[in-house]
Formats: sequence, C-alpha cells, structure tokens
Amino acid sequence: MEERYFTDEERREMLHNVWRLCRLTRPIREPGDIPRLRSIIEKGIKEGHYGRNKFGHNLLLHNLLTAIALCEGISPDRNMITAILLYPLCASHAVEVEEIERHWDSDVGRLIRGLLKVASLYDRQTAVESENFRKLLLTFAEDIRVIIIMIVDRQVLMKAINHHPDEKSVMDVAYESNYLYAPLAHRLGLYKIKSDLEDMSLKYTNRELYTRIARKLNETKASRDAYIAAFIAPVKAELERHGLKFDIKGRTKSIYSIWNKIKKQATDIDHIYDLFAIRIILDVEPERERSDCWMAYSVVTDMYQPNPARLKDWLSIPKSNGYESLHITVKGPDAKWVEVQIRSRRMDLIAEKGIAAHWKYKGIKSENNLDTWMNHVRDILEAAESGPMELMKNMKMDVYSKEVFVFTPKGDLFKLPLGASVLDFAFNIHSKIGCTCVGGKVNGRSRKINYKLKSGDTVEILTNANQQPKQDWLSFVVTSKARTKIRQTLNERANRAAELGKELLQRRLKNRKIEVEESTLMKVIKRLGFKTMGDFYNELASECLDVNRVVAEYEQVEQMAKSTDAVRSAGEFTLQTATEEEANRSDDVLVIGDNVKGLNYRLARCCNPIYGDEVFGFISAEGVIKIHRKDCPNAAHICSNYPYRVIATRWSGKVGQQLAATLRVVGHDDIGIVTNITSIINKEPDVTLRSIAIDSNDGLFQGHLVVGVSNNQQLNNIIKKIKTVKGVKDVERSK
Repeated sequence: MEERYFTDEERREMLHNVWRLCRLTRPIREPGDIPRLRSIIEKGIKEGHYGRNKFGHNLLLHNLLTAIALCEGISPDRNMITAILLYPLCASHAVEVEEIERHWDSDVGRLIRGLLKVASLYDRQTAVESENFRKLLLTFAEDIRVIIIMIVDRQVLMKAINHHPDEKSVMDVAYESNYLYAPLAHRLGLYKIKSDLEDMSLKYTNRELYTRIARKLNETKASRDAYIAAFIAPVKAELERHGLKFDIKGRTKSIYSIWNKIKKQATDIDHIYDLFAIRIILDVEPERERSDCWMAYSVVTDMYQPNPARLKDWLSIPKSNGYESLHITVKGPDAKWVEVQIRSRRMDLIAEKGIAAHWKYKGIKSENNLDTWMNHVRDILEAAESGPMELMKNMKMDVYSKEVFVFTPKGDLFKLPLGASVLDFAFNIHSKIGCTCVGGKVNGRSRKINYKLKSGDTVEILTNANQQPKQDWLSFVVTSKARTKIRQTLNERANRAAELGKELLQRRLKNRKIEVEESTLMKVIKRLGFKTMGDFYNELASECLDVNRVVAEYEQVEQMAKSTDAVRSAGEFTLQTATEEEANRSDDVLVIGDNVKGLNYRLARCCNPIYGDEVFGFISAEGVIKIHRKDCPNAAHICSNYPYRVIATRWSGKVGQQLAATLRVVGHDDIGIVTNITSIINKEPDVTLRSIAIDSNDGLFQGHLVVGVSNNQQLNNIIKKIKTVKGVKDVERSK
C-alpha cells in the first residue's frame, strides 16, 4: 500500500477492518479466498485503481466498511463480499468482469455487472426523485442482492459524511437516501437500516430539529429508563410464572419516527405518549410461536389496560415483506401509554436483518409493481447450511419487465411499455416531434424510427419538417398516444384531400351545368366500386380517378333514372333522405348553426325527425341541409366519415305543421287489437293516421303505423296509450 494512496490513519484503520472482515467471513469463505483477494487488491492499489469518491473517502476502505456492515446486519453470502471488494477494479477497467468470472464465480460477475449498471444510472445526472428512477434502478440491478448491497453502501456513506464541508452534496445524498433507499429498505424488512437512513437524513437536512429532539430524549433518559424498568419487572415475573423463555427490553423510538408523530399529531415531544416500546422476544419452537405470543399478550393485557384501537396483528397476516409481530398499546404506571411488541426469536431476526435473512426462491414470475412482487417472497425458512443468501441467486429483479425506461440527452427519464420504438418515444415527448420524426440516435448510434428501445437507452430524436405520419407507422407503434395521433393526422389529411376532390368534381359538374343529386352521386360511387365517399373523393384528389370519367358515369346514371319508373330498393330509399314537398323550406321551426334561421333544409326520411327530437344537420352535396335525429341509424356513419359536413341544429321553440313518424307495434294476432289502436289514434287531437301495414305470423302480428304529429311529446303520449291496449306486447318508434 503506497503512501500516496493512504494516510497513516487510513492504513491503521484499513488493517483493523481487514482483520474484522476476516473474522466475520470465517463461516462463509472458502480456503484460498484471502490470498487471492489480497493479491488482486494489492495490484489494484499499486496501479491506483482504488481512488476516492467525491467526498474524498478512500474507496477500498469504504468498501471494507460496507462488507463489514453487510456481515453484521444482513448475513450475506461469500459472493456478495467478493463482489463488493472487486467492483472498483472492474469499474476502473483494471480487471474485466469475464476475468473475475474465470477465477471466481459467474455469480460474482453477475453481481458486479448489476453494480456497474446501477452506477451508470448516476452518471446520467437524472433526478432520483422520479418514480421512474426507482423502477429503472430495480430493473438494472437484476439481482435482489445488488439492491441490498446498495442500501448498506448508502448506510455506510451516510455515516461517513457527517459534518462534511460540502453541505450541498451532503444534502443531496440525504434527500436521495430518504426518498429512495429508506423505502427500499422498508420493503425488504431492513428496519434497522431504514431507521438509520431516516434519522441521518433528518440530521443532515434539518440539524437543528434533529438536535432538539435528541437533546430532549437525553434529558429524559434517566426517568424513561426508570419507567421502563418499573413496567418490565412485574411483566417479567408473570411471564416466568407461565413457563415462558424470553428476553424483554425497552427501546426508544427513532428520532425520525418521533418527528413524524409530532407532525401528524400537530403537537410537541412532551405530548407524544409512545416515545419508547417494550419488546418481548420468545425462545420457542416454530409450531408454538403464535400460541405463545398470544399467551404473552394475555399476560400483559391482564396486568395493564389495552387500547383495542391500537392492536396490530401481524401474526395472523404478516406484512408483505415477511414482518411478523404482535403490537399492543397498554396503559402502564402513572396512566402512560406504552407500546409492547411480542414476537419469537425467528421473527425478531427477520425484523432486525430483514426477510433477506431467510428467503426461499419459489419460481417467482414477473409482476407489475414491487409491492405485489414482494408478496411472493414472504415464505420464511430456517437458514440453509450454505447461507441464506445462496437461496436468492435465482431471484431476478424482473418486477418491471413489461416496461422500458429511457433517457433524453439531458438526463430526463421516461417510462414506456415494452416494445416501444423510437417513434413511440418521439410521440411521448410531443405530438409535433412524433409527426416529424425521421429516426433517432440511440446511445450515439443512428437508428430507424421502428427500432425497439431497451431500458437505459439514451435517445435523441431526429426530425424533418417535411416528414408526415404514414399508414405503416401503425404497424409498429405500441403506445396509445402515438396510435391516436397518427390516426388523427391521417384522417385530417384524408378529409382535406376529400374536400379538394369534392371541389374538383363540383367545379367540373358546374361547368357542364349539371345539378348534383346526392342519390345519383351515391349510385355512381357504388358503380365505381368505392365503399365510402371519402375514398372516392381521395382518389379524385390524388388524380388516381379521372374526373371526366366520373362526370360521364353521372350523366349515364342520371339518364337511366329518367328513363325508368323502377321501384327503388330499400338501400336507395335510405339514401334518398327527403321528399320534394319537404325541400326548400324557409320557415323558422329550426335554428341551424350559430343561431341562423331561414336556411333550406329537408327532414331525412331515414329517421323522420319530429319537433322535440335531438337533431343535427348534414350538408348534402347539393347544398341542402338534411336534418337527422341523433339516434338515426345513419348518424354514426355520417359523423365518423363526414364530420366536416355536420352542423349543430336545434328546434326554435315554434310548433309547426304535422310531421310523419313511424311506429312499430307487436301483439297477438287479433283484429280487435288493430281496431282499438286505430281508435286511440283517431281520438287524439291534432294527430292523424296516415297509413298502416299489418303482417301476421304464428299467432303474432307486426304492424307499422305512420302517424302525423306536431312534436315528440304527442308521439310519446300515443305510444303510452297504445301500450295499454290488451294484447299489445311492444310499441316503439322506428328509426
């Protein structure tokens, strides 16, 4: 160890910690581990690969302390300790991971790769406060042991930076520890580490508050210890009388926990009643754990009055991270409330060292979130001979395997679904960027717009103002935002093209002095093989269809219509949405558009709207507005294919002439029913029966009645009265 790399104090501390680590790892290391590690580490020191972190701490000494903390608090496996000590050499490229795997173990290489990938996240300078950062961290770690190493490493760092002169960096680390690492420690059941991280975070971010609470606790320590002793003495005697083997002790709650209670209860420390807790740890066989815990519960509650509202039973249903315990709050001497925790020795081990102490791998599958995934690792078993961490080698951190997390060049982090492309990412940033995207640079390399992204990629989007969305884009984008915007843009472009095609045809027909009839035009469109009017007009606009051919077809269809009296088919009748008597109206029964009256309109025959119905206007090819009911069978087709021709319409409030409405009546085949129905209609004032058609089959009849009414209220009254006729099964307005 050369002088330039270590101070005398660091050399003494390092030798001491090497001895401690050798003693702690004796149960898990293999013969030859120490000489091999010493050789490779000494070589790394001579070549200057164990440098210092941004706080000036020696990396080798820091990693030794991390390994020691793991041994004392987590019960790690041999490979975790090896990976921690060799990681700096791989990070500085003094040794390749493949070489480590050849001389040690592929599992050591996997852990080092996880640590390297996680370290690369911090090089992006992204905000760790992002929920996406936590998810990406877990994805990159791949192995749960990597997360445990990082948590303990952060605990060691937090202890080392107290009173460091770089206050901003200290604050950043403290905030990050409280936001990111303390919750992860909590989920893994590492409660002691979680409390340490929270306490130190409060200490570094609000030292005055931390000191005030700590000073108050010190001032009351003597009286608190005396009270704990007075509380424990009778409980201890009674537990012994029941034949239970146990340890009992009192502990003061963490400063951060006390601060949280002060905030929640909006009070001061003097009024926090449960500053400490009594813990009863039973030495008992696994099959008697619960029964003995409840026996201890009975002993305590017989002596002290319990608060039922404060009972927390994590024996019957353990927490998702494996925590098991029975918490009760009782009124002790001097009417003070005291929390009592009752658990077995095994449960206490898990509470102290986390569920990591006894995990069992059971074919865990990918889940959508960490909490759900943690429910799969709640099985606890006794420590295996090879060490509990050996049981976790196959435990993959694939909790977010259905998502990818990518960066912008500035370090902003985005979450996308698995399979997302460069184009998906472009639309996720902004719709305009997506519409003009021509490709991207992924980790500095040019990629096409359909390139599938992977977690951790840094993506720069390339755009071109002349680029426009294409139909084939829909074949590979996976985000709903991208698909929606592409479809919307394609539809808008198609509508604009359709308008151009329509104008082109109208100008040509006008030049030929031909008045356009929509029904005739629809026949032409069908003859030409188009399914929709939009496709027809688009073909005209793109000049794929010759406008002169369309004009010739129109003239031919028009001539055929004049020379025949053939009865129209049902399909043609639907298209012919109005009669000539209803054309060219100019009364004020309807208000169309922006309070405009007096426009020419027709009432569509396909739905026969009457006064009071919810209606809309549809501008036909000849310029006449067709009025349809909003529940018209053709409404959905019209609104989706010709939204640019739909106009808001409402009734003006004036009841005009009678309008035709068709009723469909179903009932028993009885001539008396028809007579009763017609009688009801004839008795109604201002209502006329215009036509009736009856068809009977298998004892039932179906009739269609056309009635003349002034508004839909009249029609609804008639429907109600017809329903009262004996033998009538159903009456409804035909659409």
